[in-house]
Amino acid sequence: MQARHGFSDAGVLHLPLRRRCGDGRAQVKCLGLWHRPVRREGREEKMQMSYFFNRFFLFISTGTLLAVTVLVYIQDQVGRSWAYAICCASMAVAILIFLTGTKRYRYKKSSGSPVVHIVQVVIAALRKRNLDQPGSVSALYEDQPEENRVHHTNRLSFLDKAAIVVEGEDTNLAKGEHCSRVNPWRLCSVTRVEEVKMVVGLLPVWATTILFWTIYAQMITFSVEQATTMDRSLGRSFEIPAGSLTVFFVGAILITLSVYDRLVMLWWKRRRGTPGFTNLQKIAIGLALSAVGMAVASLVEVKRLAVVRKVESLAAAAAARSRHGSSALPISVFILIPQFFLVGAGEAFIYTGQLDFFITRSPKGMKTMSTGMFLSTISLGFFLSSLLVSIVKAITGGRDGKGWLGDSIDDGRLDCFYGLLAVLSAVNFVAFLGCAFWDRQRGTGEELKMENKTVRLPSAGDEC
Repeated sequence: MQARHGFSDAGVLHLPLRRRCGDGRAQVKCLGLWHRPVRREGREEKMQMSYFFNRFFLFISTGTLLAVTVLVYIQDQVGRSWAYAICCASMAVAILIFLTGTKRYRYKKSSGSPVVHIVQVVIAALRKRNLDQPGSVSALYEDQPEENRVHHTNRLSFLDKAAIVVEGEDTNLAKGEHCSRVNPWRLCSVTRVEEVKMVVGLLPVWATTILFWTIYAQMITFSVEQATTMDRSLGRSFEIPAGSLTVFFVGAILITLSVYDRLVMLWWKRRRGTPGFTNLQKIAIGLALSAVGMAVASLVEVKRLAVVRKVESLAAAAAARSRHGSSALPISVFILIPQFFLVGAGEAFIYTGQLDFFITRSPKGMKTMSTGMFLSTISLGFFLSSLLVSIVKAITGGRDGKGWLGDSIDDGRLDCFYGLLAVLSAVNFVAFLGCAFWDRQRGTGEELKMENKTVRLPSAGDEC
């Protein structure tokens, strides 16, 4: 009997979801907490942010590496209870370390939900949609002190209508009543409106980074499925578990971050005067590497399928496979390393680039929400991965269970699926370049408008 390899292994297909379910909330809160006590306006502190983003992800990847090597070994050789006990003890130590710094943390009073603030601006603007745009910024309402204001910009001018003062809305202010009596669902400050504009400005980059995480999901699922069919022997007596091949993936992340942190950043600073690549440049590098990685993966799968066809053409297929140990194909699993390395290096760049972009480009009161936006690209990427697999199966599959992603990986055309991902990645990369160019032009224009300061509406409520 000839061994067949299928796509229906639930444990493999649910691995990405299980991995990401637990760490999303912790990463959002960790980054939000870090940003308050450490962030300053000085040049030196801003330069240190680049180092922080790299090392933050470096520590996460180090923990992942320990999990897929040391803990997996203990679980297999000693017992699951010992592995769970080590995880529990590690978390207890982490909590104690976290609590020792409570006196040094900088606490900030919550100003309300950022989502509510965004909805308030949209509702207020819709209510005044029939009003004409004011001819001067001074006609718009502002309640923030000068040092806390976000200066007015002309983009998304429709939202400016939320700050237009109409008859009846300024009567309470004129009577000297407290500023809190202003209904934020009808009248919003220029600063609040501009904060919403800043969040909207994040959406193009947010949308064009989702596909990378779709590729990431495919890499840690179907590549592991490929590995189960290949020769995984290391020496004469040891066989690498298929699931442990993620070591090469994590290793690529660690190598990339280390080389970038210790070599590239220093060289770039010496040459350009800036600490490494910009956040948009990092994201672009990550997207480009993912496209190349999928192209390489497609070529590797072509090679693997050629070996499958050659083995199947032999009269004694089962005997031919048994000579290479169990049912493994006579092709080394190490041929998968290039695609692991390319996508892993891409993750190192895009993860740190997204962190930098979403934190530094978001309003002060919405840092945690912007970090959540970044992590949502990972979640949506995994959901898009499942949707894409379902669509491809529906279009290319037939009643015989074959197709690009058929019941058996040996009968499917995974190379075509990887090729499709490579093409989609290339198109997405071009779209991102357009968004990055627009963002750069927008940023240059806004810097020129910073001299045009907003003027607060004169009223008796200024003491508020």
